[in-house]
Amino acid sequence: MHEAAVPAAGARSADRQALMVLICTSAPSFMLQLDANIVSVSLPAIARSLNAGFAGIEWVITAYMLSFASLLLPAGALADRFGRKPMLIVGLSIFTFASFLCGAASNLAILIAARALQGAGAAMQLSAALATLSHAFQGEARARAFSFWGSVVGIGMTSGPVVGGLITQGFGWEWAFYVNLPIGVALIALIVRVIEPSQDPEATRLDLPGVACFGGALFLATLALIEGNHRGWTDPWIEAEGAAALVLFALFVLAERTQARPMLDLSYFRMPTYLGANLAQFSFSAGMLTMLTFLPIYLQSGLGHASARAGLMMLPMVVPLFIVPRVVTRHLAHRLSGRALLAAGLLLVCLGLSWLAVVVREASYGPLIGGMLLAGIGAGLLNGETTKVGMTVIPRERSGMASGVSGTVRFSGLVIGIAALGAVLYGRVASVVATALASVPVADRLALVHDITAGNLSGALLAGHDPSRIKALALASFAGGYQALFLAAAAFMLVSAGLTWRLVSAAETPPVPAAPPARARSAAR
Repeated sequence: MHEAAVPAAGARSADRQALMVLICTSAPSFMLQLDANIVSVSLPAIARSLNAGFAGIEWVITAYMLSFASLLLPAGALADRFGRKPMLIVGLSIFTFASFLCGAASNLAILIAARALQGAGAAMQLSAALATLSHAFQGEARARAFSFWGSVVGIGMTSGPVVGGLITQGFGWEWAFYVNLPIGVALIALIVRVIEPSQDPEATRLDLPGVACFGGALFLATLALIEGNHRGWTDPWIEAEGAAALVLFALFVLAERTQARPMLDLSYFRMPTYLGANLAQFSFSAGMLTMLTFLPIYLQSGLGHASARAGLMMLPMVVPLFIVPRVVTRHLAHRLSGRALLAAGLLLVCLGLSWLAVVVREASYGPLIGGMLLAGIGAGLLNGETTKVGMTVIPRERSGMASGVSGTVRFSGLVIGIAALGAVLYGRVASVVATALASVPVADRLALVHDITAGNLSGALLAGHDPSRIKALALASFAGGYQALFLAAAAFMLVSAGLTWRLVSAAETPPVPAAPPARARSAAR
């Protein structure tokens, strides 16, 4: 009886260790999603407090995402080279310190700079966390671990809008950042005790040319998308930024092809399944996760709800991000291939966004609920599954690189999606205003468009014109801009669903075998 109890005790100890590793690798992703969605709900309050226009609001999000996406690949390479545990601790430390700087920012420039630093820390912690997760679990256990990770990320998405709305309304937007401080400190202490060191023994040095070219290309492309709204798409500076981004990206590809141990091994993209998984990851971010930024602005500025109420109104979209991954793990993962789950998720998001486009002009919350729920269910299918499919076809020793690619694709999608859909929103608002006020000077029309797209509908005025007429125009153009935004995102998701189905192999992403029944407890107990 005693001899039988010893293995049972050892198994329980191993299970506890595995759970602690899951917490230490999933909680950093929870922090990132919580922070992103808290800040999204807080954007109108930040804009009012710091006197920011639409471009300024975009950069509060974009500075973080741009830094994040640009540094994920090199952060993954550093994790492979110097160890995942040290990079996880350093990344969390930087993220936590930058959160304090964000909360203490006295003007928009300081806030944007602190957000960029926060993004750098986030890149380090996420790439190291995913690499640790991929290294620590194999086979069926890895699939279940990524499902757990997806559920934790879903909790962050679910709680973000609600917590953000309550914090912003009750304590001020600064506390949307300060909330990270106790979480970060507690996680660092836990990681020091729990995580075992690991690294890639074949990793040698950091790919500096690749880092410079990729970061520069992403920065210039995003800058062109954001500034193109204000300077005009034919402006020489915008054209030069776009051309330079293409050149730098081509140089990045060339640099990676000539490296003995590249930061990004392009040979993996010859695998259709890996390419399709990353396409689904990018589309999920660009077409769906961007809505967690745009919709709170619409609910507050377009429908006039307070931040706390707007956060609660996001629940039909974000609750499925927590619930659906659990349903996938228990009931779908052992019946459907990864290919089927990815394609179904993309199509459901497409249907949800199409629903929102149809009803958004009604300027009422009730009709939005169905579309938000459909999009949320689709996002729940995609969340975790995109990362799992991509990571399972990559060798274990390159898990740092693979996690860097997964995170880079995800957050590049957010950066580019926010900038591109922001351009669609701005362009549609500008078109409606130009048609309605054709005789008004261009400078005055542009000032009005800036107010509308920043969500300042109540303050949108035009000298010499009836305020009630201008307010009606502001509301109509704002709704029209969001309709165009939803339609553009839905069309993108539809195309992505077709390409993902074609690229991802069902044979390479088979259903996960059902988990075995829990071990029977020892009769001796």
